[in-house]
Amino acid sequence: MSSTEENPSTHPPGGELRTLEASGKVPAHGNEPSAKSSADGPAAAEAAARKRAKAETIGRYTAMFMMPLIMVGMMVGGYLAAMHSPTPNNMPVVVAGAPAAVAEFAQSLELADPDAVDVRTVATAEEARKLVVDRDVAAAVVLGEGNASLYTAGAAGASQAGAVTGLLAPQIMSQGLELHAEDLARLPDNDKSGLGAMFMTTALIMAGYLPFSLTLSNSPELLRLRRAVPLLAGWAALAAGLVWAVTGPLLGVVQGHAWAVLGVCWLGVFAVGAVQLLLTRLMGPMAIIAAMFLLMVLGVPASNMGMSVYTMPDLYAFLHTFLPTPALGEALSSVMYFDGAGTGPYVLVLAVGAVLALLFTLGFDANKQRKNPNAALPMVAVQSLHGGPRPKTRFWRYAALLFFPFAMVAMMISFMLGAMFEPTPRDMPVAVVGATMEVGQEAVDTLDAGMQGLFELRAVDSEQEARTLVGDRTVSAALVLPTAPNGAALLLTNEAASSSAQQLVTTIFGQVAAGQQMGLDTENVAPLPDSDSAGTVAMYMAMGWMMAGFMIIVVGANAAPASRPLRKLLPIVAAWSVFMSAVLYMIAGPMVGAIDGHFWALFGTGAVAIFAMAMFATVFERLIGMLSIIPVVAILMFLGVPSSGGALSVYMEPEIFRVLHDILPMPAAVEATRSILYFGGDVVGGALLNFAIWGAVSLAVVAVIDRFKPVNGRKEVPPHGDTSTGSVASLVAQPEVPRELVPA
Repeated sequence: MSSTEENPSTHPPGGELRTLEASGKVPAHGNEPSAKSSADGPAAAEAAARKRAKAETIGRYTAMFMMPLIMVGMMVGGYLAAMHSPTPNNMPVVVAGAPAAVAEFAQSLELADPDAVDVRTVATAEEARKLVVDRDVAAAVVLGEGNASLYTAGAAGASQAGAVTGLLAPQIMSQGLELHAEDLARLPDNDKSGLGAMFMTTALIMAGYLPFSLTLSNSPELLRLRRAVPLLAGWAALAAGLVWAVTGPLLGVVQGHAWAVLGVCWLGVFAVGAVQLLLTRLMGPMAIIAAMFLLMVLGVPASNMGMSVYTMPDLYAFLHTFLPTPALGEALSSVMYFDGAGTGPYVLVLAVGAVLALLFTLGFDANKQRKNPNAALPMVAVQSLHGGPRPKTRFWRYAALLFFPFAMVAMMISFMLGAMFEPTPRDMPVAVVGATMEVGQEAVDTLDAGMQGLFELRAVDSEQEARTLVGDRTVSAALVLPTAPNGAALLLTNEAASSSAQQLVTTIFGQVAAGQQMGLDTENVAPLPDSDSAGTVAMYMAMGWMMAGFMIIVVGANAAPASRPLRKLLPIVAAWSVFMSAVLYMIAGPMVGAIDGHFWALFGTGAVAIFAMAMFATVFERLIGMLSIIPVVAILMFLGVPSSGGALSVYMEPEIFRVLHDILPMPAAVEATRSILYFGGDVVGGALLNFAIWGAVSLAVVAVIDRFKPVNGRKEVPPHGDTSTGSVASLVAQPEVPRELVPA
């Protein structure tokens, strides 16, 4: 159909009109249709414009809800599915020794749990140890006469070493063999937790995918290949220098290997950025979702950093071989913990990925150029990151683009790693029970002298009082001294309150008891269920509530600015809070199986938390627009996660996080979830009060801001012909512009 046929009101009377009459497109009434057509033309155009405006409004509100739903849902669901119940799964183990003994032992391992281990045999102990150091296997067992040596590599992953030891040690001892355990690659004293490489990897991955995602929406002219590649190279150097400066000179996590660390960091950011550049070509604004899914939802569990990939479903061991997140993490681990041994394959994955991504981008651009030589730049969806008018100069626009990812990476690596890289007990509360208070106090004084500053010990009257204190989380553990000569002491712990604290006190007081040649029995007063054996379900649920709260505001302000006035925003956020609380429960419960029951308590608490966090995010969105993500994420996540005790006990972190534990909403959300799941909801009231204060104060501040700074509910007309104003007149006046990128 020709362009003139599409708009009869532009046709002169005569043949064209008769043609339309003959075709049935215009009724044949003599010369009357021409006058009627002239009269109906503006009305038809106005009707079409109204229809288009309605469709645009629906699309904007759909994006406002769908983007946060997808991002929050896949993050929480992905992490819970992979890591809520780590169980050995085809963990590679090598056995060496006398052939007959090796065959018998290997068979016993396979029969005990066929899905847990992947057993292979070698001829010599030296070969077995080399496989462990090269990280080809998780552990090696070398059988001798009446004994067995168990070799692991703590630097390959503290959780992996613990998991494989817990799997193999009982099998060794059940056969009457004396066990000798040795760590062939210990973590350095400056990074005893092994979290250095993990947090560096996460920060660098963020540095790789964030910039181009923002650039597409704000300054698409920078995405031309000839500009993007040198900009990416420079940004990768800046991000690598930032991460090294924080982890090296400032925190002391990285000591030595400066140029190797800088090189791996640069390559990691460049490779991830190259992949993200390709994704923006293929998917436009949706590239951020693809990046989060591949790099974070799948990449972080598959990285083998925080949790062994051999304690997850087989999919993650497969993803470990080619995704950039595992490649970057393993390359950093190789440099930092193994003097560079084994770095090559992982560096190759990053280099090949970067080259292929750039070649595919080049091919995509060439194909677009061939099909449409005059293609326009993508429409500008975000006029300014600070929420005001678009900066008049490129300098300030580009400065904001640089500041956003720089600030996010700096906060992530400094706050998160600074809190957790050196997990040492600091005044951890522990009760001590003696035959009398005097005996208990004497034990407290003796233990204090040998463990200055590690524990806050207190003598209590009875074992029953100690059990109550451990059960209600007033103390982290209780040591009940023996009352009979040569008797064993009893250590009471609470795994559901903090698995990290339980492991630490069990280890330290076990060493104390061994040093005094005293037996030690342990009792876990609140064990975690198999569905939450890592103790992380509460943290991921709380993270989901926090993210759902602030993302609906950040996304909605840009996707559907008409929702910004408070009279519209409040019912939208209320409905969203109820909806997302139910969705997150469905993900954690029926879909993943990490939670059983407790629907109404978790649903209600989650809805209140989400609403309160949305109001908190609104304060900053009103003031600084999209840049509000920086302070909101800093407070709710980068400070909130360490202070929550969800991943690591706050008594194993700097004291500031213990203070924040009683103030921030993320710790309140974690404690509320734990309380509902394992402690009968005993502290939910305090958590709800925390959310109510944050929400009410934030709402009051928003009302004040709106009084002095009226909300703009319309989207400005951006350059390059964007018609997204929500105005019928502008929709009629503005032409449609192709969204393809101008190729290099």
